[in-house]
Amino acid sequence: MARLFASQTRRAVLRTAALAFAAAALAPRLAIADPKAVEDELKKLYAGKPMAEGRVKLDVPQIAENGLVVPVTVEVESPMTETDYVKAVHVFADGNPQPGVFTFRFSPECGRAAASTRMRLAQTQNIVCVAEMSDGSLFTTKAEVKVTIGGCGG
Repeated sequence: MARLFASQTRRAVLRTAALAFAAAALAPRLAIADPKAVEDELKKLYAGKPMAEGRVKLDVPQIAENGLVVPVTVEVESPMTETDYVKAVHVFADGNPQPGVFTFRFSPECGRAAASTRMRLAQTQNIVCVAEMSDGSLFTTKAEVKVTIGGCGG
């Protein structure tokens, strides 16, 4: 009886190992975005509206020693009045599996269009910010962050 139990356990282990190996071999590789993916995402969001440079200040380190916690600060020059304010700031990373990282939404009551957070980066990549103004105009800026130790297990 003990031999039968040991045999079934070994078969179960081999079956599980074979299934795990097959799943790993057939699993899709982690897709990494690229600058084209960011462009496609921007076209989808803004339907090709023109974007001007300026008014958006992006503060990220040029070199991130630890990609797990990369500080990001975004600030947009705006009077933040009822007629002229920043509606949203969208942040993209062209090396992430999903290029859209986060969006900050603002209103005139915010008084200032500024926000800070941290993001995880697996590799060296560009961070792109787009500020959407209340009149529909768009402003953008971009910065490259060199990552020495990836924050996604790399």
